[in-house]
Amino acid sequence: MRCGPHTLSEGPTELGAVIESQLLQALRSSLPQGENTGFVLAAHDDQGALTGGLVAGTSYGWLLTKCLWVADAYRGQGLGRALMAQAEDKARRLGCHSAWLDTSSPAAQAFYLQLGYQAFGELANRPGQALPNHRRWFLRKDL
Repeated sequence: MRCGPHTLSEGPTELGAVIESQLLQALRSSLPQGENTGFVLAAHDDQGALTGGLVAGTSYGWLLTKCLWVADAYRGQGLGRALMAQAEDKARRLGCHSAWLDTSSPAAQAFYLQLGYQAFGELANRPGQALPNHRRWFLRKDL
């Protein structure tokens, strides 16, 4: 597809990091910045197998939890809670005042509500839209 002198096309997934980097560089030149830090937390069993993990980042004083996963065999044992607590502690040390995340899992939503998160938004598919009854909840917490 063309847009003036530009050709628009779908790029490789790796290009996403380059585009995000360019955006952050442009924002740094025009807006006051906070601590922008990405991090990964991992949990392993005694044999070294990955049992859970969390992917997060900070920006403008906010912690964004992008992904939290706990292996089925370890759910309900406090591992998810411990990963979230460690992420929130790290965010506080980096100067964050609040945290946010989103989920489409009702069980995960209930889990985050138990951790003190509060809903601030929701996206829901309308009748006839694929996937029927799909919802995504947005939650926040003061740190």
